[in-house]
Amino acid sequence: MSIFTREQARELTQRVLAMSRAESCRVSVSGGLEANTRFAANDISTSGDATNAGVNVRSSFGRRTATSSTNILTEEGLRRAVEMSERLARLAPEDREALPELGPQTYREVPAFFDSTANLDPTRRADAASAVLGPSRQGGLQASGFISLRAGSNAVANSLGLFAYHRGTNFAFTTTVRTEDGTGSGWAGTAGNDWRRVNPSELAATAVRKARESANSVAIEPGRYTVVLEPTAVANLLGLLVGAMNARAADEGRSFFSKRGGGNKIGERVVDERVTILSDPWDPDLLAQPFGGDGQPNERTVWIEGGVVRTLNYDRYWAQRQNVAPTGAAGLKMMGGEASLDDLVRSTERGVLVTRFWYIRGLDPRSILYTGLTRDGTFLIENGRVTRAVKNMRFNESPITMLNNLELLGRPIRVSASESGDIGQAVVVPPLKTRDFNFQSISDAV
Repeated sequence: MSIFTREQARELTQRVLAMSRAESCRVSVSGGLEANTRFAANDISTSGDATNAGVNVRSSFGRRTATSSTNILTEEGLRRAVEMSERLARLAPEDREALPELGPQTYREVPAFFDSTANLDPTRRADAASAVLGPSRQGGLQASGFISLRAGSNAVANSLGLFAYHRGTNFAFTTTVRTEDGTGSGWAGTAGNDWRRVNPSELAATAVRKARESANSVAIEPGRYTVVLEPTAVANLLGLLVGAMNARAADEGRSFFSKRGGGNKIGERVVDERVTILSDPWDPDLLAQPFGGDGQPNERTVWIEGGVVRTLNYDRYWAQRQNVAPTGAAGLKMMGGEASLDDLVRSTERGVLVTRFWYIRGLDPRSILYTGLTRDGTFLIENGRVTRAVKNMRFNESPITMLNNLELLGRPIRVSASESGDIGQAVVVPPLKTRDFNFQSISDAV
């Protein structure tokens, strides 16, 4: 699969570093398998496996830096990449914010590699797809979906003696089932590191049920509603919140996290006290890479605790300017409660159940305000029961408002939060119930 062992990665990076004539050099090595199976119109349409290995060389002369990449790992191919990066670096403009390479770091290994995922060959992927296709055909429905996986290794080394290595597996499995007349659409999906945690039949049952129940939807008046957001919908918005937690933007007055009069909101409560959001590469539900592209260690980082901002995202340059530690972090987890999704529905007198959001776009970065659409299963809740399907709606809302209006939290699960179904960052979130969610208009899109 072109997955480098630690020893192979170390040998390769040292070989490249020995070729360098730059003042400093960083070498990144990656290799492994990327595979996918796609199905549509109740049949498998494509399936492919690709293995590759590559080297990225970053050469620096003072504040002038450039990179060159190759997947030709012969002596000649590697030398050409080194020489190209050096020639380009000499031509590059100076970067006033350039920092020297990191020295040797300490990393704790993350057990993120699972044979169950690495060995998910086309036949086994077809079996998983068939678990969806069979019920769809039998029910007179139309199924489509995407199974994708990665199994590989990454390593970073530099001329100051730093060396980092990680290997891992990741997958995403999403499916959309529609009624023949196109009026109903249901979605289900999951993601993770270990394929043994996937139950394709359960995903199929969820998507099929939602497709049937969402047919012949009715319009309801736009406005502010109590909503029960399934975990995928929560993840769609939560990532936008954490993505806005840039320390430099906050300190320069360009962010929601900027403090009136100067500074930032570290230490201030910004959302409900039940909200805790963190990143942790070693969390068994996340299992993410323990270092970044420059070798900066990814540590357990608590972003919000008890509703209070505990830290913001500091890159190395801004951390040095502010005399704080940089915040390398990976994966995203929001802590939850013990309630089930059904419990959240039963507690709701009148509201809207949302499966997921789609076509999300920014409106105002200062308030983290976004717009988007509900999709693939939106339902009215009345007296603690889902009573009918409703037409999709466009929302204008901020995750800050969503988390300030929080009423109930459910049990967190790993989700596929990517709109496209591709593998994104590891995300674990609970379903939640929140009030006064702002729906602006009706959409006829299914």
